[in-house]
Amino acid sequence: MRTFYYKNKPSIIGVSSVGGPKESAGELGEYIEIKSNDDTFGEKTFEKAEKKMLYTVIDNSIKNANKGIDDIDAIIAGDLLDQIISATFSARSFDAGYLGVYNACATFTEALTIGAALVDGGYLKNVVCGTSSHFSSAERQYRYPLELGCTRPPQAQWTVTGAGACVIGQGEGAKISCATVGRVVDFGVVDVNNMGAAMAPAAADTLYTHFKETGKTPDYYDVIISGDLGILGSRILTDLVWQKGYDISKNYLDCGAMVYKNAKKEYQGGSGAGCSSMVFCAYFYKMLREKKLKRILLMSTGALLSSLSSQQGESIPGIAHAVCIEI
Repeated sequence: MRTFYYKNKPSIIGVSSVGGPKESAGELGEYIEIKSNDDTFGEKTFEKAEKKMLYTVIDNSIKNANKGIDDIDAIIAGDLLDQIISATFSARSFDAGYLGVYNACATFTEALTIGAALVDGGYLKNVVCGTSSHFSSAERQYRYPLELGCTRPPQAQWTVTGAGACVIGQGEGAKISCATVGRVVDFGVVDVNNMGAAMAPAAADTLYTHFKETGKTPDYYDVIISGDLGILGSRILTDLVWQKGYDISKNYLDCGAMVYKNAKKEYQGGSGAGCSSMVFCAYFYKMLREKKLKRILLMSTGALLSSLSSQQGESIPGIAHAVCIEI
C-alpha cells in the first residue's frame, strides 16, 4: 500500500506565495500575495533572488498563521538547485529544525506528505513546507547559459519564478486527510526539454494507485491538480489514466498550464519546484477557504534528472506524490 490516511487530519493554517514579473502578469497574478516587477528581487544574482523568495514565503506563512518562529518545530523545504541551496540558505535564517527534501518539481507534495505525517503523529506541533524555483537559475543549471540566447523548442516549458510555503499544524484551515506516495517511473524519454512527457507516466501511476487503493473515483474530488505537466503532458496524463479506466477530463487542471496568460506563447506553460507551491498557496488554498472548492487532490510532478545524467545519455525518470486536501 502506498496510500495512507492521517487520523487527526492536520490543517494548513497559513500560506504565502510570491511570483516574478511574468507570473504576476499571468492568469493567477491577482491571487499571488507578493508580486515582483524585478526577477532579481533586488539581489545581485538569480540564485540569491530565489533564496530571498523562499525565505520571504516561509517568513510570511508563519506570520499569516498567526505564529512566531518559536512556534515552528521544523522547516521542510527544497528547490531545484545543486545541494538545494535556496532551501538550505533560507533555513539558516530561522531558529527551527530543518529537513531538506528533493523530488525535483514534485518536492512540494513530498514536503506536505512528510510534514503532515509528523504533525499527525504528534511528533511535531507546527511545520512549514515550502519550495521555490527561478527561470534563470534553473535554465543555466539544466540547459544552456542564459547569454547564449538559445531558441526553445515547442515542447519546452518555462520554469516558474516563484515560491510558496504553508504552515501545517492543528486548528482552523484546510485539512490534509490522506496521501499517496509516488514511485519512480521511467518511460525512456531522453529529451531534456520535454518534461511533460517524462513526468506524465509517473503521474498516471500515482493517480491509478490512489484510486485503486482508496476505492475513490475521479468525481470524488472537485478538482484533480497536477504540478507542472504543461499542456502536452496533461494530455498524455489524461489519456494514460483513461486507458486504466478512469476519466479525469471533467475536473482536471495543471498548475503549469494555468500560470501564464498566453500558454501558447510559453509553449507548454510553466514548470519548476515553485510552480505547484505558488499556485496552490496563491489560488487553490483561497478557493478552499472560501468553500468554492471542498475537496482537491494535489499531485506535484517531478522529472528526476540532472545536467550530468542527461549529458551521459540517461533517460529521465519521473515521480509524483498526491495529497488530498479538504475543507
